[in-house]
Amino acid sequence: MVINLSETQSLVHAWVSELRDVNVQGDRMRFRRNLERIGEIAAFEISKKMTWLSHEVETPLGTYNAHKLAAQPVVCSILRAGVPVHQGVLNYFDKADSAFVAAYRKHANDGTFHIEVEYITCGDLNNRSLIICDPMLATGASLVRSLRVLLAEAENVQLHIVCAIACTEGLEYVQRELPQATIWCADIDEELTAKGYIVPGLGDAGDLAFGEKLQQ
Repeated sequence: MVINLSETQSLVHAWVSELRDVNVQGDRMRFRRNLERIGEIAAFEISKKMTWLSHEVETPLGTYNAHKLAAQPVVCSILRAGVPVHQGVLNYFDKADSAFVAAYRKHANDGTFHIEVEYITCGDLNNRSLIICDPMLATGASLVRSLRVLLAEAENVQLHIVCAIACTEGLEYVQRELPQATIWCADIDEELTAKGYIVPGLGDAGDLAFGEKLQQ
């Protein structure tokens, strides 16, 4: 399932516009904060899909029949660009566990690339929700590769993917490979270049959030 948070008019439109705008992108704090906001909105929407249990809360004047999550989710970043989105999700799921994946495109001289996964740290995923944060869903290759490793020995995982901008081609690939996933996008673009970059997109989210890198 793909849920486009821009299908209805909301503040998400303004945040995505600023993320894309070359005249605003120079403000790294604002760029990171807009990614964080998207994570917050996605977390709120995801919470509606989760399992809740009734329990009683004592107030100064009596008792109240409240609700609490049946299990806290695990929030995962694909480093490094996913960190601001991750923080936004944690702002709302403030008792969640966290996981981290270091995955990147390793480019060859002919312009092709393959996905390298160098580091993964994650707790128990069994019978829990996994919310994975990756602001740009382009080809979907790094996302699928990371999730295959994360889910290899886990059972009964409710999978949510949160991204700022997704490409149609990447969405279709992820849906084929991970049909159980719910994908939450702040916006969807149609074009993907031969080198795997989203158009119009917004550029390199990791560089814009944290500075340009030397390695490619």
